[in-house]
Amino acid sequence: MSTAGQTPRQFSTEFKQRAVLRLEVGEPALAVARELGIKRKLLYDWRAAHRAMGVAGLNRKRGRKVGWRPRSALGASCEPACAADVGPSAAPSADELARAKARIAELERLIGRQQADLHFFREALRLWDATSPDGGAPTSTRSSKK
Repeated sequence: MSTAGQTPRQFSTEFKQRAVLRLEVGEPALAVARELGIKRKLLYDWRAAHRAMGVAGLNRKRGRKVGWRPRSALGASCEPACAADVGPSAAPSADELARAKARIAELERLIGRQQADLHFFREALRLWDATSPDGGAPTSTRSSKK
């Protein structure tokens, strides 16, 4: 939220973590952004970085870095340095599990709404095709009358 002549604000990792956690538990991004005095896009950027790289993602400079890939893109080609993340010490905390469960529930609700929408529109299309004698095609292709 800097204007010409001002330097961009810098935020602590703890500040970013608290903001991301508020989004993860379901608070509206607009309300959080207004309360914190930041743009919603910045919140979404922080959340994406946190999901991709954890807390380390909140400490990096903004913008994509050369050679950077999210954890999910690393897959089996992970270097030995990544092997430390897979061991028993990488067990998720209770807070991370709660956030993950909340996110899963949110995504399941979204899928349910999308399935209901698809069902509605498929049924509407089926009814439209059944009542339209020409199958819904336009009656004329002329753009103007002469």
